[in-house]
Amino acid sequence: MKTIILAGGAGTRLAEETSIRPKPMVEIGGIPILQHILNIYAAHNHKEFIIACGYKGELIQQYFTHPPESRDGNPGPPPDWKIQLLDTGQSTQTGGRIKRCASLIKDGTFMMSYGDGVGNIDISTLVAFHREHGRLATVTAVRPPARFGALVLDGDHVTCFSEKSQADEGWINGGFMVLEPQVLDYIDDDQTIFERQPLERLATEGQLTAYKHHGFWQPMDTLREKQLLENLWQSGNAPWKM
Repeated sequence: MKTIILAGGAGTRLAEETSIRPKPMVEIGGIPILQHILNIYAAHNHKEFIIACGYKGELIQQYFTHPPESRDGNPGPPPDWKIQLLDTGQSTQTGGRIKRCASLIKDGTFMMSYGDGVGNIDISTLVAFHREHGRLATVTAVRPPARFGALVLDGDHVTCFSEKSQADEGWINGGFMVLEPQVLDYIDDDQTIFERQPLERLATEGQLTAYKHHGFWQPMDTLREKQLLENLWQSGNAPWKM
C-alpha cells in the first residue's frame, strides 16, 4: 500500500526554520521530521512513499536522491524504501496535491498524512479498522495537545487552577488517513482544500470513519513545538520512535 506525504506547504508559523528549508526538512535529533514520519509507516512494513513536494521541494529532492550516510549518528533512508518525489506546485492546496498523485494511487487503497506531525500510531490497526468499516475514507482522530492552564472563576476570584489535560480537549484530524481511490472524485482542482469540501461531503454521505488514537500525537507548527519534540528525542523517550 502506498503512502502520500503532503510536503509542499510554506510553514509560515515556523518561519524561523522554514525561511531556509521546507517544514518537512526541519530536523528533530538531526533527522528531518519527514523521515521520522516515514519511519512510523515503515515500522509496519509500509515502505512505498509518494512525497508531494512544493515549497523548496528541491531540498527534499536533494535529500532523498543523495541521502547522507549519517546524520549525527542516525542513518539516512534505508535502501529498501521506494520513494517517488512529485512536484505538486508552489501554491497547490492539500486536495490538489493528492489529486496530482492520482496516476500513482488510482489502483487501490492508499494512505495519506502530513509532513509535520508525529505520533505512536499503530498503522496496522488503523488499516484493519478502515477495511473493517468499508468506507471510502478513514481519518485518525486525536486529542489536540493542551496549550493552556484552566481557570475556574467566581467573580474576580480564582477558585481553581489546573493544567489542562489533553484528554479534556475534543477530537481533531491528526492525519494518518486511509483512503480509497474514489476520494479523488471529491477533489475538483489544485485549489481544493481536502479538509473542507471533500471531507465534509464524505462525512455527509456516511463515507468517513474516525479511528480514535488515544496515544501520543504532536504537530510541529511552531518553534516551541519543534523544541518540545527535540527535547523528547534527546531524552531518549520519544513516543513515536519505532
